[in-house]
Amino acid sequence: MRIIIAGAGAVGTHLAKLLSREKHDIYLMDESEEKLSTLGNNFDLMTVVASPISIQALKDVGVSDADLFIAVTPDEGTNSMACMLARSLGAKKTVARIDKYEYIEPKNQDFFKRMGIGSLIYPEHLAAEEIVSSIRMSWVRQWWEFSDGALILVGAKMRKKAEILNIPLKELGTNDLPYHIVAIKRGNETIIPGGNDEIKLYDIVYFTTTRKYVPYIRKVAGKEDYPDVRTVMIMGGSRIAIRTAMYAPDYMQVKIIEQNPDRCHYLTTVLSDKTMIINGDGRDLDLLKQEGLHNTDAFVALTGNSETNILACLAAKRMGVEKTVAEVENIDYISMAESLDIGTVINKKLIAASHIYQMMLDADVSNVKCLTFADADVAEFTVKEDARATKLMVKDLGLPRGATIGGMVRNGEGILVRGNTRIEAGDHVMVFCLKQTIQKIEKFFN
Repeated sequence: MRIIIAGAGAVGTHLAKLLSREKHDIYLMDESEEKLSTLGNNFDLMTVVASPISIQALKDVGVSDADLFIAVTPDEGTNSMACMLARSLGAKKTVARIDKYEYIEPKNQDFFKRMGIGSLIYPEHLAAEEIVSSIRMSWVRQWWEFSDGALILVGAKMRKKAEILNIPLKELGTNDLPYHIVAIKRGNETIIPGGNDEIKLYDIVYFTTTRKYVPYIRKVAGKEDYPDVRTVMIMGGSRIAIRTAMYAPDYMQVKIIEQNPDRCHYLTTVLSDKTMIINGDGRDLDLLKQEGLHNTDAFVALTGNSETNILACLAAKRMGVEKTVAEVENIDYISMAESLDIGTVINKKLIAASHIYQMMLDADVSNVKCLTFADADVAEFTVKEDARATKLMVKDLGLPRGATIGGMVRNGEGILVRGNTRIEAGDHVMVFCLKQTIQKIEKFFN
């Protein structure tokens, strides 16, 4: 595929690095030669010093032959204009990063498509959805729902109370086991497990299951004594914090601690009375204690500084908070955050990349998730008529190494996949795969 990315900021650079590994024809545009200088030599991509809203520059970079044009500059106006120009000049698909929630409301989708903007990405909105999903249950490290919740992916860290430690997976149960272990994250290694693999202490284990068996997974993972989250303290009044407070269920009590008085005033104008706004420094432990951190079920650090967020979550953990979430935008810090056991990590760049990634695939992919800690993706494919996956039982499909089918949804019902399962056209199949493998998977479902 020929992919043109406009904007060599944090999101654009990360996307370019990610996509260049897939052997696509990648062009990265930016007006700053300094931003581009180190990329072209280290990655398999072309860098172009030019404005993405220059018609001539777009023609020069071959936008008429582009399969995908992605505009992720810091300015949403530039992104919108660049996509409109690119589509008019022949780009097949366009994606624009925006900063206003109203743009992604369903009533406005047709309007933007008529303008030539095929898809809109609002990273703060996506990040807030991830946060709310992760804090609904304090014992869950990561939680994703597929096909409106018919199938669920649960990531949980194994502690000493887990019932499934040090037992070969083939000995855990029969084919009637109500879950499928699709991956194990151990240190810096991601394992697609076989029957002889065992779960070790402190592994992050990814289960697929249906909603009614989530309590069973909670039991075998030794998490029954973790409290349900009803009180949430957010450090930092960012756009992600605003959307997190908005999306939090009504039964959750949310406090936001923000240092800037003007920002506090703004928060009171956009959030309902159910959210308490506190003007203060979230790094002040005395303030946190005064505001009831000891009795808080979840602490979410969303300042613009990754180090501050990591340290704040560490402090919250030491003060007895079971569930912590940190926004870590510096990708180099993610592995360190995991080694420090700070809880769930949110990274806008990875989340945005996941959503843009699915646009590259030929198969009908309705959902792609990037596992922040694990070097892996989860994709939800809709199986087409006469697809290769419908010809044989799952065990005989010959899936590539580093991939496994976690489950599927048929007629709205979640089904765990076994070796003798037959996949049918129209099924929604959830596939877990290591990085660089997803492109090899899509051919099974086309």
